[in-house]
Parts: sequence; structure tokens; C-alpha cells
Amino acid sequence: MNLKIKDFNEINGTVKAPPSKSYSHRAVILASLANGTSKLYDVLYSEDVLASIRACEALGAVITKKKEIILKGGKSVKMDYLEVQGTGGKLHNNSSNPSEDMIDLANSGTTLRIMTSLAALSDNEVIFTGDDSLKTRPMGALLDALKPLGVKTVSKLGNDKAPIKIMPGYQGGESEILGSISSQFISSILISAPLTEKGVFLEVFPQFVSKPYVDMTISIMKTFGVGVDEEETGLHEVCTSCEERCLGVDYSVSPQKYMSCDYVVEGDYSSASYLLAAAAIAGGDIRVQNLFKDSKQGDKIIIDILKDMGVDITVFNDYLIVKSDGNLKAVSEVDLSDAPDLLLTVAVLAACACGDTKITGVHHARLKETDRIDTTCRELEKLRCVLEENDDGMIIKGNTIHGGTVSSHNDHRLAMAFSLLGLKHDVEVEDGECFDVSFPNFIEAMAEIGVELELE
Repeated sequence: MNLKIKDFNEINGTVKAPPSKSYSHRAVILASLANGTSKLYDVLYSEDVLASIRACEALGAVITKKKEIILKGGKSVKMDYLEVQGTGGKLHNNSSNPSEDMIDLANSGTTLRIMTSLAALSDNEVIFTGDDSLKTRPMGALLDALKPLGVKTVSKLGNDKAPIKIMPGYQGGESEILGSISSQFISSILISAPLTEKGVFLEVFPQFVSKPYVDMTISIMKTFGVGVDEEETGLHEVCTSCEERCLGVDYSVSPQKYMSCDYVVEGDYSSASYLLAAAAIAGGDIRVQNLFKDSKQGDKIIIDILKDMGVDITVFNDYLIVKSDGNLKAVSEVDLSDAPDLLLTVAVLAACACGDTKITGVHHARLKETDRIDTTCRELEKLRCVLEENDDGMIIKGNTIHGGTVSSHNDHRLAMAFSLLGLKHDVEVEDGECFDVSFPNFIEAMAEIGVELELE
């Protein structure tokens, strides 16, 4: 189905940012590992998070959607929540034939990466698979890092990709991994580490991209009762990039137990970026709720990027107010090394801005649902955008696009970002319904600020 903007007038209003997909994954997984029963509020029920729920259920957690009545502002309010009866760290693949049956994770790379380490804590074998896109995701760096920790894995096709069989026997110990490939590999090991016999000492070599996602992991682990010791190891001797990313980090996690808790998932800056960008591109005045000033999300950098482009943004404790006249100016260079999920949003903003914008630091975006650098450039070129593709990003000449039809490549972020070009030109996105992966109510949320989208 094609996704396109049917109509819009003045862009204004108040909208709630969708719950964070990253925090939703982690909350479900940690609650499933905990002793006791947790209540998780404001969980994002996207296709990716549902994959994590299914994987946790397959390994022994009992997860149920429930409702309760609470008093809020003097009124009785019905609240939905997810009740998770944890396993206490004792995982078991409840398949009738665990050595052959596969757990289908659909398109969720986050689930595959995080759950691969955890599956080694099971007392029997686990096999993860997924759709054709998931089977292209490289997993070798994680599998190699797990070997010194006692974990044995088999890539069924012999290519270090799914389907992957994980055998029991996760003992812990010392290992190392490059920080330049995927922060999710690091989060995967850290989340599983406290449930090992020995604990884990993990050395992460620079450059460390997307570190805020690991900081997010450590923060929510603390909420569920587990501490992680962290020590920076100094600058990489031969690295010429910015000092912050060239720090190596040593993580030490002792054997511990996760404890159940009640947890509220905060709003997602990467998904909210499409709402913010809509107001920025078309001009408008919107209020976006459930975005927290003190959030550890790396994607919060979208605020600074939009300000640099001339957008007026006021930040409050739990919401933003965005005002724009629709006249965007290019930014000489945008480093997205810690926020690769913003690549599509920033590329579309750059295409609508006056001047040239250079996007850097996203080489690891080539390992997402698609090679996002390549697909972004190829689809922008279909709209006659003038650009230059680089190894770790691109240079986009603004205000050179025209109308046309592009393909989503079944990438949810491409579908949502490119639909925004319809605010300036007649643009349709083929296979645009894939936004369900991370933002199921994308069409409804856009409608709340005055943009009518349709699928046909």
C-alpha cells in the first residue's frame, strides 16, 4: 500500500509522543528476568516489541495485558499495563522440540541481538529466526564476543546470521568487543551478565558509537536492581575523530539478581522526530508531550539539530513546544554517530532546507533494516535530489527535490520520514504500511497536528 499525505492545513495542536521502543524492549526483557511480578506502563505495542514479548514468553515469562483504575487529578482513570511474571533468571525453552523448533522474531533486530545472549542462560537449546530482512543482519561480532564467556552458538547457514542456535552453558568471564559495530551487542552482554556464574568483564574498544543506548541499558538495569561498574580507558592512540567517541570503556558486572518493579516507559525521541520535523518543514506550532528533558536517549539531539536549522523549540520537563515558519536553513555538518535512527529524519529535513547539509558518523546505519545510507540516497535521487554519498553519510543539497514515488524497502523509518516530503511536494511511499514496526499510531498522531495521511 502507498503512504501519502492527503491533506493538511495549519499544523498545530498537542500530541503525545509514542512510548520509547528502546525502553519498551528493555523493560519487557528485564521484567522477564526478574524475581517477582512487574507492572509496565505505557509499553509500545509495536511489531518489534511484540517480538520481544513472544521471545520472553517462549523462555518462561508469563506476560499479560491488564487494566487498573487509578486516581489522577481527582478523577478515576483506567490505565492499561503489562503484567510480567518474571523467571528469576531461570530460563527454559518451552518448545516441544527445542533443538529443532525456531522462535520467530519477525523483523526485530533489537530482539535478536539482546535475546541471543540471554538464550544462553536457558537450560536447553534455543533457535532464533526471523523474516528475510532479519536474516541479513550480521551477528558475528556478538557471537565471537560470547565464545570466551562459555557460549556456544551455531549459525544454521554458516554465515554468522540467523537462524542461530544457542546452546546452554553461559559461564561468564572476560571478553572484548568493538564499539563501532552495534551498541545492541554490548547491551546484550551487559543484560545477561549478572545472571552468569562468574559475572562478566567486558572491554569495549573505540570508536564507541551509539553509547547513549548502552547508557540507557545500564540505567534501566539499575531500576530493576542490577548495578554495572564502568571505567573509561583513555583515548585510542591512532584515532583522529572527536575525543568523546574515542574513549574505550571497561564494564564489570558481578553476579546479581533482577528484582521486579513498576515501570513507566518514557516517550521516544526518534519516533517523535517525525512529528517535530512535520512542523519544521511545513511551518506550525505544536506541543509534544511525554518527551523528558533529562532523558538518556541519544536521539534527543534532534532538538539541537532543529534549533540549528532555525526552528524555535522550548524544552520543559516532560514536553516540548515547537514553532517554525517553514524556512529551514542547512547545517554544515550533523554528526549522528550516537543517534543513527535519526538519519532518515535529518536527511528529509536537509532536503527541505536552504543550502548543503553534511551528515556524518552513520557508517553503522548500513547494518540496519536496510543499508540506510544507500537506500536514503537512492530514494532521494528518485525525487531528483542533488546529493553525494559517502562511506559514513552523505551531503544533501537542499531544495532540489521534486514529486514522485519512492520505495520504503519495508523500512519503517524510511516510510515515515519520506512521507513528510509530501508537505512540500507530491510524494508517495510504496509499501508504506511498515511504520507499524515502531510507531503503530503514526497516522493518528499526525492527524492530531493537522496532517491527514492515507494508505491506498
